[in-house]
Order: sequence, then C-alpha cells, then structure tokens
Amino acid sequence: MLYLLCSVNVTLADTLPAATGGQAPTSFEELWADFDPEFEPLDVEVLHSWEQDGVDLKVVRFRVGVFKGQESKIAAVYGVPKQGTNLPGLVQIHGGGQYAHHLPCLLNAKRGYATLSIAWAGRISAPDYRVGPDEVQLFWNDDVDHPDYRPTTDWGAVDGYHAPTRNQGNSFPNVRPDSWTIDRVDSPRNSGWFLCAMAARRALTFLQQQEQVDPDRLGVYGHSMGGKLTVMVASDPRVKAAAPSCGGISDRDNDHPIFRSTLGDNTSLKHIDCPIIFLSPANDFHGRIGDLPKAIQEIQSEQWRVTCSPHHNHQDTPPFEVASMLWFDQHLQHRFAWPQSPTTSLVMNTNDGVPVVHVDADDSLPIRSVDVYYTRQGKEHETSADRDHTVHRYWFHAPAATDGQQWHAELPQPSDDGPLWVFANVTYDLPHSVTGAGYYYREYTTDRFNVSSLMLSVSKSRLVAAGVRPSLHPTRLLEDFGGDWQKRWFTYQPDHWARRTNQVYASIYHAPPNARLTVDVQTQRPNTLVLAIDEYAASVELQGSSGWQTVVVDVNDFRDLAGDSLTDWRGIHQLMLTDTLRLKPSRGSDLNSRTIGQRWSGPDPKFRDLRWIAVDPEKDHSATSDSP
Repeated sequence: MLYLLCSVNVTLADTLPAATGGQAPTSFEELWADFDPEFEPLDVEVLHSWEQDGVDLKVVRFRVGVFKGQESKIAAVYGVPKQGTNLPGLVQIHGGGQYAHHLPCLLNAKRGYATLSIAWAGRISAPDYRVGPDEVQLFWNDDVDHPDYRPTTDWGAVDGYHAPTRNQGNSFPNVRPDSWTIDRVDSPRNSGWFLCAMAARRALTFLQQQEQVDPDRLGVYGHSMGGKLTVMVASDPRVKAAAPSCGGISDRDNDHPIFRSTLGDNTSLKHIDCPIIFLSPANDFHGRIGDLPKAIQEIQSEQWRVTCSPHHNHQDTPPFEVASMLWFDQHLQHRFAWPQSPTTSLVMNTNDGVPVVHVDADDSLPIRSVDVYYTRQGKEHETSADRDHTVHRYWFHAPAATDGQQWHAELPQPSDDGPLWVFANVTYDLPHSVTGAGYYYREYTTDRFNVSSLMLSVSKSRLVAAGVRPSLHPTRLLEDFGGDWQKRWFTYQPDHWARRTNQVYASIYHAPPNARLTVDVQTQRPNTLVLAIDEYAASVELQGSSGWQTVVVDVNDFRDLAGDSLTDWRGIHQLMLTDTLRLKPSRGSDLNSRTIGQRWSGPDPKFRDLRWIAVDPEKDHSATSDSP
C-alpha cells in the first residue's frame, strides 16, 4: 500500500494565542473564546476508501489546528449512504481504550445518517485499514517501510493520544505545563480533554462541509471518555442533539481549581441547551448515577431523558444502547417520538413502615413492563475513590402493578444505613426493530427500549422520621429462581444463559460463619458448571440427568489465576453462574489468561435454591449429590 503524503515547509500561524503574563483561561468562556472551529481550512486527506452495502466509507484525516508551529491532524472514519442528500450528520467519539470504527458509520448510514467516527487516540478499525497500538507506535516512529504502517492521527507538538499517551507522564486530568503542552503555565489548554474536544468541534465542521449533509442537523455521541467529550462539545451551537453514555456527569472532584472551573463536567453541563439523553448504567464507575440528578439540574435544556440499566457497569444491552439512535431519530429526523420521562413519588408514612413508590408512565407507546429498583448502598458524596462500592452496589427489584392510571410498588427495606435511592424503568415496545452499533461496536437489533425516571434520594434521617422500618432480614437463601429473578441478576450477553448478581455484596445476603454455597441444577447432558466469585472460580462436573443435582462448594474451592484459594466469604462482591470463564491476569502480571469450563451442551440448565448452608467445618462433603 502506497501513501503519498506530501508536506511543504510553510510557517503556519498558531491556532491559539499564547497565554500571556502567566494568565491562562480560568473559565469555560475564556477557554473557548479564542477558538473558532470554522476558521481554518480542514485540508482533508483521504487515506483509504471502499464501498459496503450501498454505503460509501472513507478513512480521512484533517487539521485540528496549529500548535507551537506544528500542525495537528486527526484521522476518522466517515460513512454516508450512496446518493444520500440533505442527511443529518453525527460525530461519534470513542472511549479510552477504543478505536474509531467503521461499523457505526455503516449501520447509521443504513438508517439515513452521515457519521464521522473520530480517532482522537489514533486507533482505527476499518476493513484493510486497522491501526492498533502497535501501528500507532509505527506511526510515531515514522516506520513507513513496515508493512503494517498506516498514517493516522498526528497531534504534532502536543499530545492528545491516550492508552498510551505519546509522552510519559502525560494524563488528561493534568493542566500543568510540560514540553508537549500548549501553555507554559498551568492551563486547561494543556489537557488532552481540551485537545480532543477541539478535534470533535472540527469534526462538526467537517460534516458541515460535506455536500450530502444538512449542516443544521448535527448530533454528537460517545462512550466513556467519549461521553465526557460529548458533554464538552454539546455546548457548540451547531449541535442539535447529544447522547453521552457512561461519562460526562461525574468528573467533579479534580482538586485543581483551574480544571474544576474549565474542564469539570459541571462546568460543561451548564452550557448545554440542546436536547440531550444520558445513558447511565446504575453501577457505572465513570458516570455515577448519584451525579445524574445534579447533571439534569445543571443543563439549560428542557428536552432531556435518562436511561439507566440496573446492575450494569460501563456496558449495556440493546434496549438501553438503542437510546442514542432513537434520540437522534426524534431530534434530527423527526421520525420518532419519545415518551415523556416517568415520574416517581414516594409515600413513606405507611402503616407497616414499608415505603410505596408511585410511578406515572406515559402510555403513548405500548408498555411492556414497569420495574422499580432501589438500594440503601448509595453515598451522598460518591467519588472515583468509591469505585468498588459503586460497581457492586446491589439494587433490589420491585415489580410494579397498575391500577389503570398509576403504577405502584412496595419497597421493603434492609437495615443498611445509607440513603434510599429509587428509580423506575419503563420498557416500551418499538413500532419497528432497530439495528445499530453498541458501545463497543457490537451489532445489535432490538424490538424494545427503556426510559428511566430520575433517581430519587431520601436520607436515612428522613426515613426514620417517617417511620420507615427494616423488613428485610438476613437470609441464607440467595435466589429461588422464581418469578422475575433475572431482574435481580444481569448479563451483557442476554442470548446466553449465564448470569451475574451483586446480591452477595448486600448485607442481608452475607454468608454466615462456616458457610458453604449450594445450588440445585438440572441438566439433560453432562456439563461443567462454573461458579465465580470476583476473580476466583470453581468448576463442578455435572451428570446428564432429568433430576436435580445439588452442587456444594466450599470457600477454598474457588481459585484465582495463580491457583490461590479464596480464604473468606467476607468482602466478596459478585457471584456468577456460567459454563465458561476466562480468568485474566492483573495489570503488570506475567501470568497468561486461562479459560475455565467449556461450552454448554444441550438445553440451558435450570436452577433452584441458591443458598448458604452452615456446616460443621470438620465434616466432609462431596461436590455434588443427586436430589429428587
């Protein structure tokens, strides 16, 4: 593959004036005052092009700006339907370990969008044009003779790369000066967040200039770090709709005052007045649900929605992922109408001390279910230091019933000391199935979608004052696998029977002393059942039988990748039932990953009575036994 990339030694004026007198921008307005994303030429290069399923696709590169006398250029994948005209345009922003990817460009084009997926970290995934971390290094080293060399994002004299950054010690939250930064003083312009947000604004300019695109119908969306960047860019007046996922609401606790006043999420949110939907899984470590009500109060837009999958951390399933495309369908194509956000009200002074939540749900589309989730494991001021707690908090599920007007659910309380957090999920049937690319570019198709209420939070003191009393007490039964049990568990692969739960992290489900874990299993063919607790796994061989087999495992049966046993049930976070599990090494380890178990044979297993049993520690037990 031959690349003809000519350069001419021409002195270019810097895009931004130097910080003078030691004074850097200290507000959002000052930060963006000197940048006009439409002023400089883009100087677009086409690095690769192809056609797929009636869609024209290209890998392109264009100028972000000139910094310290050197040009910065960002690569991207662009997709547009052939013969498309007057199309809405989308900027898609990848997350920290992700790639600019051709799949959202392809699938979005099939639904009538032009999409630009920007490679701010330099990584690109496209047919015959893949740039992974190794290829990024080849590009940095200018190793043009290597067969895997591919031109990609070139930040020039600055460093907007991530995972890895080009310069050791560079980090996005850092505003301090260094050899690769724009300013010589503490400045928000020294952060990779600013550089990548500039690139995303220039991506809007790229879309504006495409003959197939309607420049007045532009949207932006992104996941994780891309979610934060979406929030940073959504204040651009050219953005008519935005959809951040797993980011953009929680970057609030940086201790540098300049960062907080210029690059913190709360600062960007206050400048957003376009329609925006937040995709915020309830256990996400990066966009914490406890910050979502603050985000809604901070934005200037009256047109907003939230969708919050219970139990999920930084991943989602199609009924939640599809929210981005449906949001753009409404605000950029005017071919879908979102139901209004459900609202909740809480009655606490009940006769039996059990709170009742009332849910008002818009019935403009067929409602498949209304489900209420609540926890007492929230924290009033949760930060990134609370990651393990955030990721593993357990949400109790309360199915809601309707009287024809409202939906109602009782919320029996555990004895935990935290505030009561409550939100409702309304699942709707879609008029037509929708296909798209998920957070991690997996193609999905779904016939349903979810809209959530904004989370209510009630302090323990208010609960006590209202006469709310604990009515959930410690139990050895973790799961009976009846009714809506799957809503107490979760998976990111709903087509496979394996499930996870954070129940073991909730106080009422803690193991008693000298406990063993047991579950009844029914499998028609011989199989291996894998039980996993955090990074430890135990496997049990099952016989093929029409009857129930009782599996009993001890704490020492659970081993990690190094072969070390779990020594105590105390402090465990998550339990999983599956057929295979890949144990992965921790960062910096020289161990190789290892797979436990094998693909399940025959019909899916059935389970009953997952429970703790307290036994005499001196007494032997066998791993499985037949049970009628």
